[in-house]
Amino acid sequence: MKALVYIDVKQLEFCDVPDPKLSTDENLIAIRSVGICGSDMHAYLGHDERRPAPLILGHEAAGDVIEGPMKGERVTVNPLVTCQTCKECRSGRSNLCGKRQIISMQPREGAFAEMIVMPSRNLVKVPNNISFNDAALTEPLAVCWHAIRLGLDAVDTGIKSPNTLVIGGGAIGLGSALSLMAKGIKKIKIAEPNQTRRAFLQANTWFDVYDPDQGHGELSNYDVVVDAVGFSSSRADACALTRPGGVIIHIGLGDSEGGLDIRRLTLQEISFIGTYTYTSQDFIETAHAIFNGSFGSLDWYEARPLSEGNEAFSQILRGEIAAPKIILNP
Repeated sequence: MKALVYIDVKQLEFCDVPDPKLSTDENLIAIRSVGICGSDMHAYLGHDERRPAPLILGHEAAGDVIEGPMKGERVTVNPLVTCQTCKECRSGRSNLCGKRQIISMQPREGAFAEMIVMPSRNLVKVPNNISFNDAALTEPLAVCWHAIRLGLDAVDTGIKSPNTLVIGGGAIGLGSALSLMAKGIKKIKIAEPNQTRRAFLQANTWFDVYDPDQGHGELSNYDVVVDAVGFSSSRADACALTRPGGVIIHIGLGDSEGGLDIRRLTLQEISFIGTYTYTSQDFIETAHAIFNGSFGSLDWYEARPLSEGNEAFSQILRGEIAAPKIILNP
């Protein structure tokens, strides 16, 4: 089969690789759509020791099952494979499984390929009226759905309509804003410094999108701040902009040092919640929210052939892509 293989820092090769081998209770899936994630970009830049080259990246996938127990089904793929037996899995927090594996990390190759294999429990059936491109958004939106669920659960119950700020207007930032919207939140702002992306969001969404490099305006006491970037500078902004007793939801994995004002978090009793991926239930709920239109129109991605993936990565790196998400079609 053909695959887009990460072979070295800033080097991807579209080439022939061996077909995946099918095991018991696994399904062979012909990939129709697969999104480029920020974590794929980290690996591409050589910044993720969990993804050493050579490796097939990509974990935001949807396609047709062509062999296995679910043969003939259209599916979206939960890429997080867990043991199903540990305390975390049995208590509904499978994303914290100590034996978790995710495709696009060794030992599981990713979905920038014509085919992958996955257990049946990791597949959600997709209705015929939902495109594979839309279905492939389930994974990144599930990351957001999970984070927003945890964050809103921590908000003071006396606040019926929290003021919310999302730092970052990429796929996770926009997905967080859409998840807030889907859960009934009305007051949502997005801070996005990239002019090209900011203009895209302003033209294609109803959210209040602004340039944080020009200041954050008068409101600096948000009930909920989502850091969808995860750099020291964005963490510093989150700490400064959250009101006393408020909640910071940290999703981004930009870097791991600096930015937290521990004294302010302590003195003002600000909750800081780190979030990672999603539970199996979060993934299923997100898929059905896509199917029933809760996220609104999912027309904020750009689709390209998988064979053009190398150039897509280069353009993302150069900041030339306006759309929050690029989806590749094998």
